[in-house]
Amino acid sequence: MASRLSPMVVSAPDSSDKAQALKLTPVSRETEARLDAYLDLLRLWQAKTNLVAPSTLPQLWTRHVADSLQLLALAPTARRWLDFGSGGGFPGIVLACAMAEHPDGHVTLVERNAKKAAFLREALRVTGALGTVMLADIGDNVDRFPRPLDCITARAVAPLHQLIGFAAPLMTKGSKVLFLKGQDVEAELTEATKYWKIEPLLHASLTGGQGWIVELDRIDRVPSTASKEVTANDRH
Repeated sequence: MASRLSPMVVSAPDSSDKAQALKLTPVSRETEARLDAYLDLLRLWQAKTNLVAPSTLPQLWTRHVADSLQLLALAPTARRWLDFGSGGGFPGIVLACAMAEHPDGHVTLVERNAKKAAFLREALRVTGALGTVMLADIGDNVDRFPRPLDCITARAVAPLHQLIGFAAPLMTKGSKVLFLKGQDVEAELTEATKYWKIEPLLHASLTGGQGWIVELDRIDRVPSTASKEVTANDRH
């Protein structure tokens, strides 16, 4: 199998990239080993399934792993996680690798693409991480998602007002959402307040660039007809 893969995909990872990421977001040796196994698998599958942007392969640890791991510090007691649109496994698989250290830890990964869902299942198997993969569209299956949840996450999946709409029915006392967003976060927040009463906390990404984390611990619908515009037709 390896002989059919391109040299770029199977090339050795950059040790300095990993060292920089672990300096930003330290983990135990056991979690580090699980993450190594996950990234090895990702490089293999990348040849046949586009899991990450090819340009980011040399910086998997800093661009993707550390970006995901930083969520743990914002929800240190969270054990039951739900990740919308897990794709190549960021942040869902990374969080699941970390949750393997906790007997009560579990991550539900929601992915609508069958090939990516198959990859996520294999990643859980290879790493021994604690999680479940649901092959599902987010907007059409909210009622099927497990609850109660401690934390709901998403990265590069949908506009913020849609993500909030997906998360709202799943929120309970003590739970929170952590959505990884880019440089347009202020515009997305402005749009979201047309539909939702929220008091967001914004955290600048530890990995630099123009990334942000939107933290919410309460979501209420704006009592107006405008809120009705977020319908199933507006969802993924």
